[in-house]
Amino acid sequence: MDLLEEIDDLELMTDDPSEELEGDGQLYEHFRMEVDKGQESVRIDKFLSEHQPHSSRNRIQKAADAGFIHVNDKPVKSNYKVRPGDVITLMLDRPHYDTTIKPEDIPLEVVYEDEYVMVINKPAGMVVHPGCGNFNGTLVNAIAWHLKDLASYDPNDPEVGLVHRIDKDTSGLLVVAKTPDAKTSLGKQFFNKTTHRSYNALVWGNFVEDEGRIEGNIGRDPKDRLRMEVFAPDSEIGKPAVTHYKVLERYGYTTLVECILETGRTHQIRAHMKHIGHPLFGDERYGGTEILRGERTASYKAYIQNCFKLCPRQALHAKTLGFVHPIYGVQMDFTSEWPDDMKALIDKWRKYIKVKE
Repeated sequence: MDLLEEIDDLELMTDDPSEELEGDGQLYEHFRMEVDKGQESVRIDKFLSEHQPHSSRNRIQKAADAGFIHVNDKPVKSNYKVRPGDVITLMLDRPHYDTTIKPEDIPLEVVYEDEYVMVINKPAGMVVHPGCGNFNGTLVNAIAWHLKDLASYDPNDPEVGLVHRIDKDTSGLLVVAKTPDAKTSLGKQFFNKTTHRSYNALVWGNFVEDEGRIEGNIGRDPKDRLRMEVFAPDSEIGKPAVTHYKVLERYGYTTLVECILETGRTHQIRAHMKHIGHPLFGDERYGGTEILRGERTASYKAYIQNCFKLCPRQALHAKTLGFVHPIYGVQMDFTSEWPDDMKALIDKWRKYIKVKE
């Protein structure tokens, strides 16, 4: 495993920043190399990018600036100039784990399957990919078991497998590519934004308008790295993100909306809705477990607490997924019903608003 892969394991292998470990204060070595005796003086980011062909210079710079890259047991910045005999190490605040994906007999709800693709309805609470703090029991472990008798499918080959991800506590549809050609085709469709994805979300508050567009870069919150924050589109902070929403039902103090993504950033809907003052109902990370709208009566507070118990997660479901079949070239469209917890929550709000009318 090269340097970039180690950094990816730290920051990218989990689909949810909240799944990262806090660490115990101790640093663990994940990578080591010694500079040749005849090496001329050069910046360490340039040196590592040249000696690690699969590592981007930008990612190396970020790792150095975060204090992960050490020279002779001391952290250095990306402008440090290496010298002959320097010992370069990547030091992280968690031990190195074997992230090899092993098949695990975990039930899967397979919506569609042929020899090239598979569409899965993921339950809430299941982590998608092994990463920091979650090394088993994930969706890809379940997929590996489901396809264990398919000789051509290697769960550790990045050229096959999941094409996109959703958060641990989000339910809904995902597509898996069984062959490299299928993944290449689907990957291009996601990159070119020709796929069709919609989410249903219950959010706090009542919208003035029936539909709208949210645009704002998404990056890690500088005050809380477990959350994502929205920055101005021209800020050059974070990555560009656009979410379209449409009101489906109104319940007075909450609203059921459909969200369609132009981009697929981490926590995009959760962060965007928080940004416009409508956090997802039950989303603890983004303030959705506070009573943000409604009455001050004890009965209303008890009602909201019962709602949280019915659906103890963010009320977000990846409801539809559409793409062109990578081999057959035909349009494939899928819809999944709300899971029981979200259905019970919405039914409860429907009854509430009927009583109020």
